[in-house]
Amino acid sequence: MTTKASSTTPQNRPITKALAQNDAVKGAVEQSANELLVVNAVLQKSIPESAQKGDLAVALQKSEVIGDAIHESADELEAVNKLLEHEVDERIALERELLATKAALEKAQAQAQTQPHVPLSKK
Repeated sequence: MTTKASSTTPQNRPITKALAQNDAVKGAVEQSANELLVVNAVLQKSIPESAQKGDLAVALQKSEVIGDAIHESADELEAVNKLLEHEVDERIALERELLATKAALEKAQAQAQTQPHVPLSKK
């Protein structure tokens, strides 16, 4: 029995890939929210207040609400990313501990094979 490193490096593990993908999505969501808020601000400045009535007023208001909701989603993705980062770190630490334990076991087994067998005495 030989100890070998895991065939997947920390960067190639599915959970690490999920973290990277989640982080990219978070960035895209934040960027979209910021762009939506800018567009909304430009529209509000460009359209005279007297024209901001009825459906147009509702659309501008909804646009603001949607921008806020998108920002909240980005914040939630950030929280998920922190949990994933913690899980990745914990898994890496556990895998290191497992490798060290396997190495110690192999060493003990090798020593047991090279040392003469001493039977336990009966009393």
